[in-house]
Amino acid sequence: MKILITSDWDLSVVNGVVTSIVNLRDELTKQGHEVRILTLAKGLKNGSAEDTYVVGAVNAALMYPGLRVRVRRGSKVINELIKWKPDVIHSQCEFSTFGLARRISKKTGAPIVHTFHTVYEDYTHYFCPSKKVGRAMVASLTRYITNRSDAVIVPTDKVRELFEGYKVVDKVYVIPTGIVIDKFKTEEAGRRGEELRDKLFGDVENVILEAIGRLAKEKNLEEILEMLRNENTGAKLMVVGGGPYQNNLESKAKELGVTDKVHFTGMISPDNVADYYKVGDLFVCASTSETQGLTYVEALASGRPLLCKKDKCLDGIVEDGFNGWQYTSAKDFLEKLVLYKSMTSEERKRLSENAVATADRFSSGTFAVNAFNLYTELIGA
Repeated sequence: MKILITSDWDLSVVNGVVTSIVNLRDELTKQGHEVRILTLAKGLKNGSAEDTYVVGAVNAALMYPGLRVRVRRGSKVINELIKWKPDVIHSQCEFSTFGLARRISKKTGAPIVHTFHTVYEDYTHYFCPSKKVGRAMVASLTRYITNRSDAVIVPTDKVRELFEGYKVVDKVYVIPTGIVIDKFKTEEAGRRGEELRDKLFGDVENVILEAIGRLAKEKNLEEILEMLRNENTGAKLMVVGGGPYQNNLESKAKELGVTDKVHFTGMISPDNVADYYKVGDLFVCASTSETQGLTYVEALASGRPLLCKKDKCLDGIVEDGFNGWQYTSAKDFLEKLVLYKSMTSEERKRLSENAVATADRFSSGTFAVNAFNLYTELIGA
């Protein structure tokens, strides 16, 4: 099958959308399908190289950090893809390249599958001062995209239920995004993680908490920093990643007097992410803006139990006491942290093994098979 994947994010960007696209492309290619990608260029020139086609774009970081917006029609590039005649188009972003996907679909008759990666309600502060008006804009955008797609994919029931509130019910399929599980299980990653732990924290008996991902306001990491102030926490925190909110978080740690308990690594290479997951004992997250949260699954695959703020997207991922916990308040967080600290090494090992077993359900291979089954249904193959 010929499959065209479209995205506003250049594949060199480090985020969950790009990770999902690369994993899907690689798995579909392994299965013998022909996959091409249409995305935005880092500059104004259109072009193509191997299986990737780019259309000229400009920086639009004032609207959203890292965002680029198409300024070229990309006629030559688009005509090449029309001539290639894809069987199905899988759109991954709602803005610049969605319009290009529609142009190609109209010329070739290829159905459009669109994946919603983002719950925009949690990001309205980037583009609208009024939350109410922002929500109405998000609902309108969601209906617009859905009405112009043959099927839409959402990663969790949390997003499906949210869409019902927008009056978007038909054509919605819940397919959890997958990750490449094996790279988080290697002995090499474990060894390098131990070396990093010793380098960053020395020979400490404290529990090491880890927060890994893009540092943005909606991730709510300030809540975790606040809890480090409590003397009963008895833990240190490693924050891995960069983003527009990093300076704010570093200032907050200083304001709270917890700089001796927090280590900010800054942006790291994607090649080293698996090593950093092996540093901590517990993966923590206070965000409720995730649609699925690939970092949750990556942490589980690394054998790290979760201690995360209760959220609908964690249903079916976190099982309290089995592979981690969800917390509802600072008091609840501290109680569960104390519970973990009181566990024997054997109990912690069992928790870690359960985490890995949970992650196996979210492999990139499983995701690709489910996506392909949907493609087949749409084209009637």
